Amino acid sequence: MQPIDKTKVQQCIDILNDRDLYIHLEMTTGAYAAHLDRTKHPAATFISNAVIRYSHGSISGNGPYRVGLKTEQGWVYSEGLTHYESESERLILAGHDTAGKLVVSLQLSQEPF
Repeated sequence: MQPIDKTKVQQCIDILNDRDLYIHLEMTTGAYAAHLDRTKHPAATFISNAVIRYSHGSISGNGPYRVGLKTEQGWVYSEGLTHYESESERLILAGHDTAGKLVVSLQLSQEPF
């Protein structure tokens, strides 16, 4: 993965616009490590291989970044993103903390994960 380039990520978001996509969205604030460190609040969010279609998507911020995707029913929003990887028809965004640990992940693809 490489540090986010807002222009390149926005281009990827635009290419995937108005298509049925599989989404993977994950966030953790230490839920996996709470049993090792009781100071960690065990919170997490996870959705994988749900199908969405968005009519508008954008990346904003100065780093860490946030991405919002406007769907017919509402919004999908992810914040704290620092890195990305893109292939044709697939975008992977991740947010890593100062220790390099994954905190948030937003992935979009025409194929299931």
